[in-house]
Amino acid sequence: MTAESARLAPCPSSPNCVSSQATDAHHIDPIPFSGNSAQAMRRLRAVIEAMPRTRIVDASDTALRAEFTSRLFRFVDDIDCIVDPAASVIQIRSASRVGYSDLGANRKRVEAIRTAFASA
Repeated sequence: MTAESARLAPCPSSPNCVSSQATDAHHIDPIPFSGNSAQAMRRLRAVIEAMPRTRIVDASDTALRAEFTSRLFRFVDDIDCIVDPAASVIQIRSASRVGYSDLGANRKRVEAIRTAFASA
């Protein structure tokens, strides 16, 4: 599978997930970039690694998977990112592993990543 044809896992019906490939209330915009897609993914990795309680699970020039652990209850949220060089965007999905509502934590996290990426 190439990065251009890769799809993120769909979000469950619960509100504790956001995805740039969703077409419903779970939708969040992908992260735009200019220039080289491999450099964009390295920049994204640096942004995510700088965030607290984060562990990079897997990373390449086309995809990234990370885990975020909440401070209080130690809940783990997963982030998956794939580059779409044809559209000059990074598709992103952030989802809680357990529970129903995340009180908007995944959406806030992706917006924080987008802001940090734009200023990096």
